[in-house]
Amino acid sequence: MSASVKEPRVIVALDYADVTEALAFAQRLDPARCRVKVGKELFTAAGPALVEQLVGRGFSVFLDLKFHDIPNTVAAACRTAAALGVWMLNVHAGGGRAMMQAAREALAGLPRPPRLIAVTVLTSLAAEDLRETGHAEDPQALAERLARLALDCGMDGVVCSAQEAPRLRQACGPEFCLVTPGIRLADAAQDDQKRIVTPQAAIRNGADYLVVGRPITRAADPLAVLDRINAEIASATGPVK
Repeated sequence: MSASVKEPRVIVALDYADVTEALAFAQRLDPARCRVKVGKELFTAAGPALVEQLVGRGFSVFLDLKFHDIPNTVAAACRTAAALGVWMLNVHAGGGRAMMQAAREALAGLPRPPRLIAVTVLTSLAAEDLRETGHAEDPQALAERLARLALDCGMDGVVCSAQEAPRLRQACGPEFCLVTPGIRLADAAQDDQKRIVTPQAAIRNGADYLVVGRPITRAADPLAVLDRINAEIASATGPVK
């Protein structure tokens, strides 16, 4: 389902290697104003216990491990992740139909299954990067093809660039969840993201949730930046879907 205008739509990426630092930063956040993302670096450093602590503090946790393996392995990983109480988890759409369907089936029947989304094209990849890996399509065309496949496999949505959001919203319909990294305020540094969009533009493009890391976590006043992003979202948000 798409996001409501009343629920937190910013997902703060806790991209830390140090557990103590990550929890200290999370302590400064309000679960009513944002969700949080735990990726490979922090999960490798802290393991499942960190996720359970964040859930225990009231946070909706997006476990961003991008599972990509044979179907049975991915299915087992998704079941284990769901047991941690996460709100959302993801797999790589490039893993194919059988893998995505196995992941979907692994969560079927749970009382409160997490949202299951698929990664299309990493926002760090440009057209020349895709050509080097054998993809002749441009990033937007490849993202649409993978998003259509994910929808057909029962995924709740995809991770995509906000630049691709209008195309994917048109292709996959209003209820398909679009989670967009590569979000930067107009005056922020791009870092290693090549396809970036401002929060206001991302929402207008059809994004449901915005993943924001360094612009918040490295800011002198992180909560002020979060409030600014939430204000931009509010100014761009239309009626509840």
